[in-house]
Amino acid sequence: MPSLNPSQHQLKRFAEQMPVGEPILMLNLLRFNDQAAYPAESDQQPCSGREAYAVYSRTAIKKVRAAGGDVELMANARVALIAPEQEHWDEVLLVRYPSPEAFLEMLADAEYRAATIHRTAALADSRLIGCNPRS
Repeated sequence: MPSLNPSQHQLKRFAEQMPVGEPILMLNLLRFNDQAAYPAESDQQPCSGREAYAVYSRTAIKKVRAAGGDVELMANARVALIAPEQEHWDEVLLVRYPSPEAFLEMLADAEYRAATIHRTAALADSRLIGCNPRS
């Protein structure tokens, strides 16, 4: 079953378990749809999942930077050396935020939320893993 958007339970657990006020890294594993899967009532033009994600990214990167964060790593995933045979990813992102609170505030931003229609349409599956940088 694909994982595309966090549930209320997952957001609550994230807020409770991430260290308050400390920098975090968000690991994104992305698998794109060949064709973006917009809702039937959407007026979006047909495009690839990668193209839809690029539309989302224009807003997301602006909001990440406004929250005090930045993209630390963006890479094409090629070969999973240690993973279940059927698991594969197209892209890996590592995004730094000054705190979990800054990340959650960004998720609540109206402009960011409006852009997530493109992210949801773009992705066949994803993982978003909160990490603490080590000194």
